[in-house]
Amino acid sequence: MNLKAILSLLLAIMLPLAGYWIVKYYSKDAVHMPHKYFYDDVVQRSENGKQVTDTVWHKVKNISFTNQLGKIVSLDDLHGKIIVIDFFFTRCPSICPGLARNMKKLQDSFVKNDSIVQFISISVDPEHDSVPQLRKFADRFEVNHDTWWFVAGNKKEVYDFAFNELKASIADADIDTAFIHTENFFLLDSNRIVRGWYNGFDKQKQAQLVSDIPTLMLEKDEKSPSILRGFIPYLPVIFIGIGIVIVITILLGRRKEK
Repeated sequence: MNLKAILSLLLAIMLPLAGYWIVKYYSKDAVHMPHKYFYDDVVQRSENGKQVTDTVWHKVKNISFTNQLGKIVSLDDLHGKIIVIDFFFTRCPSICPGLARNMKKLQDSFVKNDSIVQFISISVDPEHDSVPQLRKFADRFEVNHDTWWFVAGNKKEVYDFAFNELKASIADADIDTAFIHTENFFLLDSNRIVRGWYNGFDKQKQAQLVSDIPTLMLEKDEKSPSILRGFIPYLPVIFIGIGIVIVITILLGRRKEK
Protein backbone atom coordinates (compact mmCIF):
# COMPACT_ATOMS: atom_id res chain seq x y z
CA MET A 1 0.00 0.00 0.00
CA ASN A 2 1.52 3.34 -1.04
CA LEU A 3 1.75 6.51 1.05
CA LYS A 4 -1.27 8.08 -0.66
CA ALA A 5 -3.46 5.11 0.20
CA ILE A 6 -2.29 5.16 3.83
CA LEU A 7 -3.05 8.86 4.12
CA SER A 8 -6.51 8.29 2.63
CA LEU A 9 -7.22 5.57 5.19
CA LEU A 10 -6.05 7.73 8.08
CA LEU A 11 -8.18 10.61 6.81
CA ALA A 12 -11.21 8.34 6.51
CA ILE A 13 -10.76 7.24 10.13
CA MET A 14 -9.90 10.63 11.63
CA LEU A 15 -12.59 12.74 9.97
CA PRO A 16 -15.58 11.05 11.70
CA LEU A 17 -13.81 11.12 15.08
CA ALA A 18 -12.83 14.76 14.65
CA GLY A 19 -16.42 15.56 13.69
CA TYR A 20 -17.71 13.90 16.84
CA TRP A 21 -15.36 15.77 19.17
CA ILE A 22 -16.02 19.11 17.46
CA VAL A 23 -19.79 18.62 17.80
CA LYS A 24 -19.40 17.57 21.43
CA TYR A 25 -17.16 20.52 22.29
CA TYR A 26 -19.26 23.26 20.71
CA SER A 27 -22.67 21.85 21.66
CA LYS A 28 -21.78 21.44 25.33
CA ASP A 29 -22.60 25.05 26.16
CA ALA A 30 -24.75 25.87 23.16
CA VAL A 31 -27.68 26.82 25.39
CA HIS A 32 -26.72 28.72 28.54
CA MET A 33 -29.30 27.90 31.17
CA PRO A 34 -29.74 30.31 34.07
CA HIS A 35 -28.07 28.98 37.21
CA LYS A 36 -30.02 27.32 39.99
CA TYR A 37 -29.71 29.03 43.36
CA PHE A 38 -30.05 27.83 46.94
CA TYR A 39 -30.07 24.12 47.70
CA ASP A 40 -31.66 22.35 50.65
CA ASP A 41 -29.56 19.19 50.71
CA VAL A 42 -27.02 17.00 48.90
CA VAL A 43 -27.94 13.33 48.79
CA GLN A 44 -26.41 10.12 47.52
CA ARG A 45 -28.40 7.71 45.40
CA SER A 46 -27.68 4.55 43.44
CA GLU A 47 -27.94 4.61 39.65
CA ASN A 48 -26.98 1.54 37.59
CA GLY A 49 -24.92 0.24 40.48
CA LYS A 50 -23.02 3.51 40.92
CA GLN A 51 -23.31 6.11 43.66
CA VAL A 52 -24.47 9.44 42.26
CA THR A 53 -24.52 12.76 44.11
CA ASP A 54 -27.73 14.74 43.74
CA THR A 55 -28.38 18.32 44.76
CA VAL A 56 -31.85 18.94 46.18
CA TRP A 57 -32.54 22.48 45.01
CA HIS A 58 -34.71 24.74 47.11
CA LYS A 59 -38.27 24.77 45.79
CA VAL A 60 -40.21 27.87 46.72
CA LYS A 61 -43.21 26.84 48.79
CA ASN A 62 -46.77 27.61 47.81
CA ILE A 63 -48.38 30.81 49.04
CA SER A 64 -51.88 32.21 48.52
CA PHE A 65 -52.94 35.80 47.87
CA THR A 66 -55.91 37.89 46.82
CA ASN A 67 -55.33 39.54 43.45
CA GLN A 68 -56.59 42.78 41.89
CA LEU A 69 -59.74 41.03 40.65
CA GLY A 70 -60.64 39.86 44.16
CA LYS A 71 -59.76 36.23 43.37
CA ILE A 72 -57.84 33.91 45.68
CA VAL A 73 -54.78 32.79 43.73
CA SER A 74 -51.70 30.76 44.59
CA LEU A 75 -48.43 29.59 43.07
CA ASP A 76 -49.92 26.10 42.82
CA ASP A 77 -52.33 27.51 40.20
CA LEU A 78 -49.41 28.11 37.82
CA HIS A 79 -48.59 24.57 36.75
CA GLY A 80 -45.68 24.53 34.27
CA LYS A 81 -45.34 28.33 34.09
CA ILE A 82 -42.24 30.45 34.52
CA ILE A 83 -42.82 33.05 37.26
CA VAL A 84 -41.45 36.59 37.58
CA ILE A 85 -42.00 38.27 40.97
CA ASP A 86 -41.41 41.74 42.32
CA PHE A 87 -42.48 43.65 45.44
CA PHE A 88 -44.34 46.97 45.57
CA PHE A 89 -46.99 49.00 47.37
CA THR A 90 -49.59 51.21 45.77
CA ARG A 91 -48.74 54.36 47.75
CA CYS A 92 -45.06 54.13 46.76
CA PRO A 93 -43.80 57.54 45.58
CA SER A 94 -40.43 56.35 44.31
CA ILE A 95 -39.37 53.12 42.57
CA CYS A 96 -42.63 51.14 42.35
CA PRO A 97 -44.22 52.97 39.37
CA GLY A 98 -40.94 52.67 37.45
CA LEU A 99 -40.71 48.97 38.22
CA ALA A 100 -44.30 48.52 37.06
CA ARG A 101 -43.58 50.29 33.77
CA ASN A 102 -40.61 48.02 33.15
CA MET A 103 -42.58 44.92 34.14
CA LYS A 104 -45.23 46.03 31.62
CA LYS A 105 -42.53 46.03 28.94
CA LEU A 106 -41.71 42.45 29.95
CA GLN A 107 -45.36 41.46 29.71
CA ASP A 108 -45.60 43.06 26.27
CA SER A 109 -42.57 41.03 25.16
CA PHE A 110 -44.57 37.84 25.63
CA VAL A 111 -47.94 38.99 24.37
CA LYS A 112 -47.92 36.35 21.60
CA ASN A 113 -46.95 33.48 23.90
CA ASP A 114 -48.14 34.69 27.28
CA SER A 115 -49.05 31.17 28.42
CA ILE A 116 -45.44 30.44 29.38
CA VAL A 117 -44.94 33.15 32.01
CA GLN A 118 -46.84 34.69 34.91
CA PHE A 119 -45.93 38.06 36.43
CA ILE A 120 -46.72 38.67 40.10
CA SER A 121 -46.34 41.96 41.97
CA ILE A 122 -46.63 41.34 45.72
CA SER A 123 -47.72 44.14 48.04
CA VAL A 124 -45.52 44.72 51.07
CA ASP A 125 -48.20 46.97 52.58
CA PRO A 126 -51.30 44.73 52.58
CA GLU A 127 -52.98 46.77 55.32
CA HIS A 128 -53.50 49.64 52.88
CA ASP A 129 -53.50 47.77 49.57
CA SER A 130 -57.11 46.64 49.28
CA VAL A 131 -58.50 44.96 46.17
CA PRO A 132 -59.78 48.29 44.73
CA GLN A 133 -56.37 49.88 45.32
CA LEU A 134 -54.61 46.95 43.63
CA ARG A 135 -57.00 47.16 40.68
CA LYS A 136 -56.55 50.92 40.39
CA PHE A 137 -52.75 50.54 40.37
CA ALA A 138 -52.90 47.72 37.78
CA ASP A 139 -55.23 49.67 35.49
CA ARG A 140 -52.88 52.61 35.64
CA PHE A 141 -50.42 50.55 33.57
CA GLU A 142 -53.02 48.87 31.32
CA VAL A 143 -51.87 45.38 32.24
CA ASN A 144 -53.27 42.03 31.18
CA HIS A 145 -54.95 40.95 34.42
CA ASP A 146 -54.77 37.27 33.52
CA THR A 147 -51.00 37.06 33.21
CA TRP A 148 -50.01 39.71 35.73
CA TRP A 149 -51.34 39.57 39.25
CA PHE A 150 -51.09 42.42 41.73
CA VAL A 151 -51.61 40.63 45.02
CA ALA A 152 -51.85 41.15 48.76
CA GLY A 153 -51.79 38.61 51.56
CA ASN A 154 -50.92 38.11 55.19
CA LYS A 155 -48.00 40.45 55.90
CA LYS A 156 -46.02 37.96 57.99
CA GLU A 157 -46.44 35.27 55.34
CA VAL A 158 -45.38 37.68 52.60
CA TYR A 159 -42.22 38.73 54.46
CA ASP A 160 -41.38 35.11 55.35
CA PHE A 161 -41.86 34.23 51.70
CA ALA A 162 -39.55 37.04 50.57
CA PHE A 163 -36.72 36.27 52.97
CA ASN A 164 -36.96 32.51 53.50
CA GLU A 165 -38.16 31.35 50.09
CA LEU A 166 -36.87 33.90 47.55
CA LYS A 167 -33.83 34.77 49.72
CA ALA A 168 -34.42 38.44 48.96
CA SER A 169 -31.81 39.61 51.47
CA ILE A 170 -29.15 37.61 49.60
CA ALA A 171 -30.20 39.04 46.25
CA ASP A 172 -30.21 42.55 47.70
CA ALA A 173 -27.86 43.04 50.64
CA ASP A 174 -29.27 46.54 51.26
CA ILE A 175 -32.86 45.41 51.66
CA ASP A 176 -34.72 46.64 54.73
CA THR A 177 -36.05 43.63 56.62
CA ALA A 178 -38.71 45.81 58.24
CA PHE A 179 -40.07 47.06 54.91
CA ILE A 180 -39.17 45.32 51.66
CA HIS A 181 -38.26 47.85 49.00
CA THR A 182 -36.10 46.18 46.37
CA GLU A 183 -35.55 46.93 42.70
CA ASN A 184 -35.13 43.25 41.82
CA PHE A 185 -37.31 41.00 39.70
CA PHE A 186 -37.06 37.36 40.83
CA LEU A 187 -37.19 34.55 38.27
CA LEU A 188 -38.58 31.11 39.15
CA ASP A 189 -38.60 28.15 36.79
CA SER A 190 -41.61 25.87 36.27
CA ASN A 191 -40.51 23.84 39.33
CA ARG A 192 -40.43 27.05 41.43
CA ILE A 193 -36.65 27.00 41.82
CA VAL A 194 -34.99 30.44 41.94
CA ARG A 195 -33.04 30.94 38.71
CA GLY A 196 -31.95 34.54 39.12
CA TRP A 197 -32.76 38.11 40.09
CA TYR A 198 -32.55 41.13 37.83
CA ASN A 199 -32.43 44.82 38.59
CA GLY A 200 -35.67 46.28 37.29
CA PHE A 201 -33.96 49.49 36.14
CA ASP A 202 -30.98 47.91 34.39
CA LYS A 203 -31.74 47.58 30.66
CA GLN A 204 -29.06 44.96 30.17
CA LYS A 205 -30.45 42.86 33.01
CA GLN A 206 -33.95 43.24 31.63
CA ALA A 207 -32.80 42.05 28.21
CA GLN A 208 -31.20 39.05 29.90
CA LEU A 209 -34.45 38.29 31.70
CA VAL A 210 -36.39 38.44 28.43
CA SER A 211 -33.92 35.90 27.04
CA ASP A 212 -33.85 33.64 30.12
CA ILE A 213 -37.63 33.14 30.31
CA PRO A 214 -38.04 31.20 27.01
CA THR A 215 -34.66 29.50 27.56
CA LEU A 216 -36.01 27.91 30.74
CA MET A 217 -38.89 26.46 28.73
CA LEU A 218 -36.31 24.43 26.76
CA GLU A 219 -34.99 22.82 29.92
CA LYS A 220 -35.80 19.15 30.26
CA ASP A 221 -36.41 17.26 33.47
CA GLU A 222 -33.14 15.47 34.25
CA LYS A 223 -35.11 12.46 35.43
CA SER A 224 -36.82 12.26 32.03
CA PRO A 225 -34.02 12.82 29.51
CA SER A 226 -34.81 13.37 25.89
CA ILE A 227 -34.20 10.73 23.23
CA LEU A 228 -31.30 12.75 21.81
CA ARG A 229 -29.61 12.92 25.19
CA GLY A 230 -29.71 9.13 25.49
CA PHE A 231 -28.47 8.87 21.91
CA ILE A 232 -25.26 10.86 22.54
CA PRO A 233 -23.17 8.02 24.13
CA TYR A 234 -23.58 6.00 20.91
CA LEU A 235 -22.23 8.73 18.65
CA PRO A 236 -18.57 7.54 18.82
CA VAL A 237 -19.61 4.04 17.71
CA ILE A 238 -21.66 5.49 14.87
CA PHE A 239 -18.83 7.74 13.69
CA ILE A 240 -16.31 4.89 13.87
CA GLY A 241 -18.74 2.73 11.90
CA ILE A 242 -18.95 5.45 9.25
CA GLY A 243 -15.14 5.53 9.13
CA ILE A 244 -14.96 1.76 8.67
CA VAL A 245 -17.48 1.90 5.84
CA ILE A 246 -15.42 4.61 4.14
CA VAL A 247 -12.22 2.55 4.54
CA ILE A 248 -13.87 -0.58 3.08
CA THR A 249 -15.29 1.47 0.20
CA ILE A 250 -11.82 2.85 -0.59
CA LEU A 251 -10.19 -0.60 -0.46
CA LEU A 252 -12.86 -2.17 -2.68
CA GLY A 253 -12.56 0.73 -5.12
CA ARG A 254 -8.78 0.25 -5.37
CA ARG A 255 -9.14 -3.52 -5.83
CA LYS A 256 -11.63 -2.93 -8.62
CA GLU A 257 -9.22 -0.51 -10.31
CA LYS A 258 -6.44 -3.11 -10.19
